[in-house]
Amino acid sequence: MRVLLTGGAGYIGTHTVVEMENAGHEAVVVDNYVNSSPKAMERVEKILGKKVPVYEADVADEAALDRIFAAEKIDAVVHFAGLKAVGESVRKPLEYYKNNLDSTFSLLRSMEKAGVHKLIFSSSATVYGTPEKCPITEDMHTGDCSNPYGWTKFMIEQILKDYCHAHPEMQVILLRYFNPVGAHKSGLIGESPNGIPNNLMPYITQVAVGKLKELSVFGNDYPTPDGTGVRDYIHVVDLARGHVAALGYNKPGVGVFNLGTGIGYSVLDMVNTFSRVNGVPVPYRIAPRRPGDIAACYADSSLAGKELGWKAELTLSDMVRDSWNFQLKNPNGYED
Repeated sequence: MRVLLTGGAGYIGTHTVVEMENAGHEAVVVDNYVNSSPKAMERVEKILGKKVPVYEADVADEAALDRIFAAEKIDAVVHFAGLKAVGESVRKPLEYYKNNLDSTFSLLRSMEKAGVHKLIFSSSATVYGTPEKCPITEDMHTGDCSNPYGWTKFMIEQILKDYCHAHPEMQVILLRYFNPVGAHKSGLIGESPNGIPNNLMPYITQVAVGKLKELSVFGNDYPTPDGTGVRDYIHVVDLARGHVAALGYNKPGVGVFNLGTGIGYSVLDMVNTFSRVNGVPVPYRIAPRRPGDIAACYADSSLAGKELGWKAELTLSDMVRDSWNFQLKNPNGYED
């Protein structure tokens, strides 16, 4: 299949390009580099030993998308593009709603004109809000999101369900990610945020390498075993392979799948495992809770195993080792 990846130069996108190409698919990338770098795609091409078509454009620019669909014979789309920081979304809700929804509208209209009927959407466990229980299954209540980022994912899911209902030829797969970490084993691509990291793992690695003074652990008074937030961390390569598996899913309508490991680790579990596996101390301090954060969230991904033939295979040790390898080889991310 020839697959268009919106936001394909980002963290999850680059790893998905690699796994799709390795599985025999052809990737085409569109990205405006708001939270990514053109250098990331150069690294992808180095890993693959081949060029990948890359278009610099905003996915909200429908005319630009029309030109891409006209130039490339696209069979399916993976929609990653979107703003994605929970805390920032609380401070800048309008920016998040406008960006994430507008880009989806433009994409759907452009796909319709081009006759492309398969869409894999990069959704999130945030659609579950504060879950009534863990592990979380796909049939659990969604909505009641705790931040605007989560609401944009929830709204886009609903838009895609309604669109599918009106267009029976359309097939949509909603992949609800838990917490991606890690990097490609080559150390050529990984998570390289612009500015101070919003996610835990790049924050840990930047403290460990001496770029940041200490890790801020946001809250130690949650109802969890050690008081810090518990999440389902999944290796980004496993997550990327989940998208490859989803390309082979051909049931009509809307398919919904959790992609996680099913194991919840606390912030301090992550810090301690990182230090133990890599032999590097990570100084930290306890800070107030972040707005929009919840206590615990981890997945039941058995449906993805049954329907997609996918399950997470890489361990927490793999995640922290590969993250540290990327940081050591790229102390300033893609700016080196």
